[in-house]
Amino acid sequence: MAKRVAIVGAGVSGLASIKCCLEEGLEPTCFERSDDLGGLWRFTEHVEEGRASLYKSVVSNSCKEMSCYSDFPFPEDYPNYVPNSQFLEYLKMYANRFSLLKCIRFKTKVCKVTKCPDFTVTGQWEVVTQHEGKQESAIFDAVMVCTGFLTNPHLPLDCFPGINTFKGQYFHSRQYKHPDIFKDKRVLVIGMGNSGTDIAVETSRLAKKVFLSTTGGAWVMSRVFDSGYPWDMVFMTRFQNMFRNSLPTPIVTWLMARKMNSWFNHANYGLVPEDRTQLREPVLNDELPGCIITGKVLIKPSIKEVKENSVVFNNTPKEEPIDIIVFATGYTFAFPFLDETVVKVENGQASLYKYIFPVHLPKPTLAVIGLIKPLGSMIPTGETQARWAVRVLKGINKLPPQSAMTEEVNARKENKPSGFGLCYCKALQSDYITYIDELLTNINAKPNLFSLLLTDPRLALTIFFGPCTPYQFRLTGPGKWKGARNAILTQWDRTFKVTKTRIVQESPTPFASLLKLLSLLALLMAIFLIFL
Repeated sequence: MAKRVAIVGAGVSGLASIKCCLEEGLEPTCFERSDDLGGLWRFTEHVEEGRASLYKSVVSNSCKEMSCYSDFPFPEDYPNYVPNSQFLEYLKMYANRFSLLKCIRFKTKVCKVTKCPDFTVTGQWEVVTQHEGKQESAIFDAVMVCTGFLTNPHLPLDCFPGINTFKGQYFHSRQYKHPDIFKDKRVLVIGMGNSGTDIAVETSRLAKKVFLSTTGGAWVMSRVFDSGYPWDMVFMTRFQNMFRNSLPTPIVTWLMARKMNSWFNHANYGLVPEDRTQLREPVLNDELPGCIITGKVLIKPSIKEVKENSVVFNNTPKEEPIDIIVFATGYTFAFPFLDETVVKVENGQASLYKYIFPVHLPKPTLAVIGLIKPLGSMIPTGETQARWAVRVLKGINKLPPQSAMTEEVNARKENKPSGFGLCYCKALQSDYITYIDELLTNINAKPNLFSLLLTDPRLALTIFFGPCTPYQFRLTGPGKWKGARNAILTQWDRTFKVTKTRIVQESPTPFASLLKLLSLLALLMAIFLIFL
């Protein structure tokens, strides 16, 4: 049984891993190479080696009710989508509330993690660290790697002919901090992910001209969804997830396109995705359509050639003068402190069972936490991974035979679509609710809706039809939180508290009353069809 656990990284997953270890009676030691916790969410003016970097204006893409730790809601007065400075404060509150700081060794870099000579018997690891120039070595019973996948910028310069002749400035979006450098410049942003779109929009307020180049297009969503609700509280429900997964993929794809185009027609803005079958992460930006329609941002296809002071886009012979190029071309990931025989990264993924455990180790004493891209928040995903992983490290839960794990990993790598629901065919992508439920089942913490329908029907209906907030993951099983039920039933109160800052008297109309009655009848019919 593992007792001493080394944790690499004190970001959102590292903090959750510390807490899970403490709850299970283990002795965690977390090594953080920087001087503070927070990982991605800690803004610094300069890029730090080996740590994710963000720009000053970053706001969360997942709302506070969906992206909190499962037993620690955000403060009620926080906005629904949280600026990075407040997000960092929340993480510090979490660390203080559960006494995690005592387990963290700051300014300590992990240099090497290797198996001990008697690993096949003990499962132990030798961890070599460096603090203020001095190296130390220690033996641990288990290791949890929580370094994420946003530290190594992907800069494919070979794909841009002529880039070496460009006389202007170019850099990866990881280097971006403030828009001041773009004042009165002609700017090209390459890559239409969330970072690239944010930078293009922010740059357009100061720059002379802004181009946003995209190869495949993307669906663009607003954080403000139907009736002004946070997008993920509407989209991420167990009912919606079950409904989507029961429909053939072409129908789901059509419904998705119809919904995305209800805000604005993506084809008219040059944004519609070329491949609409395979799901890619939607772009969440509330301002991009306004920037395009006012001419502040111009959408362009991929780059054909870069010249000394200009670029040529594919299918457009005209040269466009450019002063600065920003490559928002994503990231690769690696584990420089681990030998490839432990975890090997190939084609943007690693051979990890449930995205956590290397399948070939004779002793399951190393876990990778947070190396996944769910269509949902990373905090509850990483936390749930840690809850299960710690119980495996402790020996309470057992992994399947190596052959079964290898078969599942290989099947995932093949990326064969099931033909139903959304098509998660990119590396590390996963269906958020389905994946979380798999892990919760392993620790007997998945809520039983049939049982709840008999004993607490209000809670059961809220869980099924309402947003799949992380509090659901603490209703039962190990780590059960007594405040989970109340947190679920009051989640909309906290959501509206920060938006209803002016009280408005609403007078009900006969039509509204009739609509509520019909909605209630439809709800009862749905319950009858689903549960009976």
